[in-house]
Amino acid sequence: MVEPVAAGAELKRRPQQARSRARVQAILDAADGIIAAGGFEALTIRAITERAGVPVGSIYQFFPDKSAIVDALGRHYLEGFDGAIAVLVERSEQGPMDDLVGTVVDAFADMYRENPGYVALWTGRHLSPELAQEDRLNNATIMVGVRRILRAQLGLRDGIELERAGRIAVWVADSVLQHVFRENAEPEHLEDLKRMLRLYLDDLVARISR
Repeated sequence: MVEPVAAGAELKRRPQQARSRARVQAILDAADGIIAAGGFEALTIRAITERAGVPVGSIYQFFPDKSAIVDALGRHYLEGFDGAIAVLVERSEQGPMDDLVGTVVDAFADMYRENPGYVALWTGRHLSPELAQEDRLNNATIMVGVRRILRAQLGLRDGIELERAGRIAVWVADSVLQHVFRENAEPEHLEDLKRMLRLYLDDLVARISR
């Protein structure tokens, strides 16, 4: 379920009453479902009203246009990824992970699985310049998180090589995950991704271990 608070910057006015919050919730959930099922092209104000069961006026009461709804959804997805990497970093600093690569890949695969609208929206690249910039910042946050995880779990020294490795790992994983969930590929593709990253990680450890 998409939380209305994720759309704070896009709302024309923030809902105060429970009934208003429920309507915003219904609008965002409906848009999320439409994009997940039919892509950005299927998202229209009429489709949202029909799926959400709200009058057109309720949409324009809170959102100036369809783009604002899309931006609200995009920020919701990005906040989810920020939260996922934060949990993984905290977990990595509390003790050893039995399967470091598998744990991280599975966590983000779950995010893709739970948010099919994210894949549909990002595949079409119907992003505002502001949301595209937030996407880049989100990737940067994940890269920093991966570096922290590698330092905590493997004792790798920080520096240019570790920064580059975190960047490459995120680029590779993000590309494969998008293809897997966009094309409904076989689960074996995720296992191949894990094998690839484990080999890369073994080489990294040999090169920059303290």
